[in-house]
Amino acid sequence: MVTSAHEGLHRIFQERPEILAPVFGVLGVPFSEKATVDAVTTDVTEARPLERRVDTVLRIGPSDGEDFLLAIESQSAKVTGKARSWAYYVSYLQAKYELPVLLLVVCQDQATAKWAVGPFECGTRGWTAMRVYPLVAGPDNLPVITDVRTVAKNLPLAVLSALAHARSCDGDAILEAIGKVLQELRETEPDTAEYFFDFLEVTLGKTPAGKKWKDIMSFVSYFPGRGTVRETAYLEGEARGEARGEARGKAEGEVKGILLVLEVRGIPVSADVRERLTTCTDLDRIDTWLERSRTVERAEDLFAEESASD
Repeated sequence: MVTSAHEGLHRIFQERPEILAPVFGVLGVPFSEKATVDAVTTDVTEARPLERRVDTVLRIGPSDGEDFLLAIESQSAKVTGKARSWAYYVSYLQAKYELPVLLLVVCQDQATAKWAVGPFECGTRGWTAMRVYPLVAGPDNLPVITDVRTVAKNLPLAVLSALAHARSCDGDAILEAIGKVLQELRETEPDTAEYFFDFLEVTLGKTPAGKKWKDIMSFVSYFPGRGTVRETAYLEGEARGEARGEARGKAEGEVKGILLVLEVRGIPVSADVRERLTTCTDLDRIDTWLERSRTVERAEDLFAEESASD
């Protein structure tokens, strides 16, 4: 199952492509800061029943050379057979788009990052037909950014740093620095502050780092009624013995939180799903849907167990 952390580690490249230049700098690969970045379909399926999807594919148009494709994978552990999939991604994308292809693997722990470096070979009898060398970004090479000024200058990279180092002893310090910057951005760039606040909350989820993030931002005052995930946390603190009208308002706030989580994770919501969410007033059921929204692959999966019992 795709997790929130898995989604977040590659979606940030789609939604904030400005992060690519500093990441390529960390990896020692030349990259033009004025490059154009466009999302490409992630479906690399040729014929059923084979089904393969690379997390993110970006077409990079550098100002100083030819276009190329960047395939991005988020990897949380060593997976048998994954190297074969990566070889397939690279060769298929190159053949389909007739462009050079680079593969970037983003990891959250050192063991996985060390394995993902490869190289991964395809061949036999002492002869290599193909060799894949992924670019790997992880705790070993992504910087630990705890200085507030540095975070303010490169917020997207700092957020990626927080994700990559979420399990380390530096994780809390990174989050604290980001929190201070987002508080200042509320006045000048409220949309940016809201995006990164919700992005980290959804991505970190119920991990220790996620709890730390909620603790940090619980002191920040936001206007209610914005439909953000943080508002859901506020609403969860309300007593269940509220008046009926207040309970209805709480349900509406939590449903907005569910819809935002799905939006941040890039999961489309049909009219039927939206109607089922917005017409429900059962707080226990909505709480269950909110928790599921962090990991489901389709919006319809929010109601999987209920559909099975109908």
